[in-house]
Amino acid sequence: MLSLLVAATSFSPVGSGPARGLTHSIGSGPARQRPAVLSAANCETELPAGQRHFLHVDDLSTAEVREVLDLAKRIKATLAAGGPGYRPFADQTLAMVFTKPSCRTRVSFESGFRRLGGHALCLGEEVGIGTREATKDVARVLASMNELLMARLYAHADMLELAQFSKVPVVNGLTDYNHPCQIVADALTIEEVVPDGSIEGKKVVYVGDGNNIVHSWLELACVVPFDFVCACPSGFEPDAELVERVAKSGVGSARVVVDDPTGAVSGADVIYADVWASMGQKEEAATREAVNEALLAATGRDDTLFLHCLPAERGREVSDGVMESAQSHVFRQAENRMHAQNAIMVFCAGAARPAA
Repeated sequence: MLSLLVAATSFSPVGSGPARGLTHSIGSGPARQRPAVLSAANCETELPAGQRHFLHVDDLSTAEVREVLDLAKRIKATLAAGGPGYRPFADQTLAMVFTKPSCRTRVSFESGFRRLGGHALCLGEEVGIGTREATKDVARVLASMNELLMARLYAHADMLELAQFSKVPVVNGLTDYNHPCQIVADALTIEEVVPDGSIEGKKVVYVGDGNNIVHSWLELACVVPFDFVCACPSGFEPDAELVERVAKSGVGSARVVVDDPTGAVSGADVIYADVWASMGQKEEAATREAVNEALLAATGRDDTLFLHCLPAERGREVSDGVMESAQSHVFRQAENRMHAQNAIMVFCAGAARPAA
């Protein structure tokens, strides 16, 4: 089984099933409240048949996660083969809304949509989503002129409201709550590298603060069979209710390891690291131990994969040696953001698939 080593956050997810509220606190930072604003019953406009939003990993069923991963592999191979044949988004536009800084998210979505025949436009702070203009008004306007919306936002409530009032598919490019596109790319990377080609039955250990990455891994554990090991500093444990929800799913599993990353990584197929201070706990960073060669060796294996969603603080979160080692697949992982998101957009839009 697959285990993931994670760090701390408290939340309850919000998705397209029963409305789910969010109480979000990290470390000693302030609690954040997120209303449950999205459900099938209160969306202003029902999407056309065959289309859907992608807001949380567990919006997908187990079979749909497999469908998206297999589609990502096919699209990646089709693009690598060259030729002008596959253009499912010809003459279509993707509107990208950013309130949070971006490198990989913008480049991967913009480049990916263009390679699939479409045009992507980037909207930044000038939109003033939720401040200068009501989120629901932004959703209605953008949806009237574009075939797809992608947003990278701070407030998860804004993401949910975009979807609530959009008549075209909305893809969650990141919020403070979760980062579902990243986790699809991570799963794709693991499946490309491990000998049996499947994420199922692997142990992934996440080392770092509880954050949006952690949330989406936990969501994945609800629909994909793997063991989810959460290793974090004391006081940064993940939400017990969410860990329990993973267990109740009967699909994956979750356990928490506090202040013992060395013990937690034993036997790991994957060690996954992320920024310690992504949520503003910069003062806590000095107390954390980087993923280094000794921690990698503590797995007791020489084939453990190392992943990091970037940007990485070399020498703090991870040693330069681990980043540059043969076990590191960080830059394959970064490229796979584009391929995973291409598959997500094709899936959500109900667009044509590449020939088998």
